[in-house]
Amino acid sequence: MAEGKYLVGVDIGASSVKVVQLKESRKKLTVIRSGYADLPPQTIIDGHVMATSHVVEALLKIWHDGKISQKDVAIGVYGQSVIVRKLTLPMMTKEELDEQIGWEAEQHIPFDIKVMSIDYEVLKRRPEASQMDILLVAAKKDEINDYAALLREAKLRPIVVDINAFTIQNIFENQFGLPEEGTIVLLNVGAAVTSLNIIAGGVSAFTREITNAGTSITEEIQKQCNVPHEQAEAYKCGGGPTQIVPQEVHQVIQAGCDGLAGEIQRSLDFYLATSGEQEIGRIFVSGGSAYLAPLCKAIEKRARVPVTVMDPLTNLGCDPKYVNEQQLRSKAAQLVVALGLALRCDKERRA
Repeated sequence: MAEGKYLVGVDIGASSVKVVQLKESRKKLTVIRSGYADLPPQTIIDGHVMATSHVVEALLKIWHDGKISQKDVAIGVYGQSVIVRKLTLPMMTKEELDEQIGWEAEQHIPFDIKVMSIDYEVLKRRPEASQMDILLVAAKKDEINDYAALLREAKLRPIVVDINAFTIQNIFENQFGLPEEGTIVLLNVGAAVTSLNIIAGGVSAFTREITNAGTSITEEIQKQCNVPHEQAEAYKCGGGPTQIVPQEVHQVIQAGCDGLAGEIQRSLDFYLATSGEQEIGRIFVSGGSAYLAPLCKAIEKRARVPVTVMDPLTNLGCDPKYVNEQQLRSKAAQLVVALGLALRCDKERRA
């Protein structure tokens, strides 16, 4: 639950940087600043920043062009250096859990916990069974420090670090609420990674990252059509008003979407087989690749449940003085992580 002022949400993705600042007035959230900047290919690989200067330049440009004065930010992390585990433990007090969590982390994290930053959240207490479900989250300290240094180089102050999959849950819960019954899936299909977060009974029950996403399709178009990366990306996005997209591009996109849908379905099958849940009610898709028409159809065909492109701006206002609403809404599905981060505050009351 928010208590302080909202931080500026900064999503440094594999292909672009997205920034959103929110303000609450008259009990309604409004986007008061936003920014977007493309990054050159290979700037970020598996969450690792390979070319710091490109990211710093993008941030400086966004802050300058968007006339953003606030420097306190929330950043998201993802990739192989991030570990999320759901654990069932005996009931204990917060003090006991604080003492126990290091030992639990050693059992479930495949890295030396001395190099990890560890946190947890209690999902549910079940006194009748003398048990509690907790979410254990760990990220490599070096990775967090690298992002923090990058932000400071751009004259920003990192206050909060979150996990990308959970930022999407933040904005979904804020906009639509989480169903107390049944199971839904939040999918974010970005450039390099597809993050999957299954929410059952109102809490996160299963998360997974799939290293197949939009860039995989772009690279296949590049290979099949023998065109540069920028041309392949343009073809994938429809070619624009002046370009005719070759027929083989549609075939590559369809095959790529089918392949990704298959990987998503394997994760869903694994969850259903190991959780005891009977079915999934609905899948919500976000991320830049959510706009690929064949993708939602391919997921829906395999999962046999309704698939919807999530609009995170549904109930949000826009400040027309500083925000171009048409441009903002055209990139709505790409802004979910930045929006979820923008809900974080410099002081938070923890449940």
